[in-house]
Amino acid sequence: MKERPLRTTVVGSYPFPGWLEFASQHLGEFGPADIEEMQEDAVIAAVHDQVAAGLDVITDGEQTRLDFNLSFYGYLEGIEREPAPRRRFGPPGHDQRGRHKITGELRAPRGLGTVDEFRRLQRVAPPGPVLKMSVPGPYTLSGRLEPSPRYPDRYAIAEALVPIVRAELEALAAAGCSEITVDEPSMSCYAWREDTARLVELFNRTVATVAGRCRLSTHLCFGNYKARAVGPRRYAPMFPAFLDLNVEEIHLEMASREFAEIELIGELARHKDVAVGVVDVKSYYIETPADVAARVRRCLEFAPPERLSFAPDCGLSQTARWAARQKLRNLVEGVRQVRKELGIE
Repeated sequence: MKERPLRTTVVGSYPFPGWLEFASQHLGEFGPADIEEMQEDAVIAAVHDQVAAGLDVITDGEQTRLDFNLSFYGYLEGIEREPAPRRRFGPPGHDQRGRHKITGELRAPRGLGTVDEFRRLQRVAPPGPVLKMSVPGPYTLSGRLEPSPRYPDRYAIAEALVPIVRAELEALAAAGCSEITVDEPSMSCYAWREDTARLVELFNRTVATVAGRCRLSTHLCFGNYKARAVGPRRYAPMFPAFLDLNVEEIHLEMASREFAEIELIGELARHKDVAVGVVDVKSYYIETPADVAARVRRCLEFAPPERLSFAPDCGLSQTARWAARQKLRNLVEGVRQVRKELGIE
């Protein structure tokens, strides 16, 4: 059970400080101790912004990852790092991201690094907020790997990644992580063309050994690389199949879609908690607390407060830090206004 009605949360990622962006392009100038100190400082900055905003649930901002998932490939054996992307120029898009070549058996003997991330977060976070970790699921991770004779299609690659991700989830639970988002945006991006029952079955096998040991959620969006979607922005193709995902909470991208399909919140709330995206990470319009409060009230027309959480639409890594900081503050204040109206502050 989540700890309060109408709680405020995030998906996972947070903008890098400008100095970290610069340093990441010049890592050869730093020693291992310098890099470790820099990573911890970046997490401290991300935690500070989230705590200052007043969020109920925080993450480490994924400050030691590239994007939300790219750094995980550095832990995999059996791959050759990505070649140059097919398109370098013109408007930025998903086809400018390279894919890794598979050269052998996919393994991760050192794990995927999230336990160290969680322990760092525990060390720097103040008492109070719930600490959450996000781990990309096997279907999403499979999307950046080229099929090979050993793994001839995306599902074969995803199957090979299931035990790797499952072991990482088990390690996080054993380390005391009480809340994990299994991030599978590729499932929502491509549900319109895939067998949704097969996607659900793959997901549920991945989380089977940690279900019930910690609070599980998943994030369903339509892509946010360079603030651009990659699939049809409709949830209808995912349901009712995705109601069978073995999680306590499903996160939906709503603000950037002007709350299209909002009635889905009511159907979901009969089965699970719902985290609703009420600020748009693709826009530099800064939602006011009044905007957020109005959106929360609208959601309450479809679901009871004990079933609802509120968050940005997606991770914040593609949003400038100044905007992310203010959006989070106004998100928390808008939700707080509605809590007061309902007498649950």
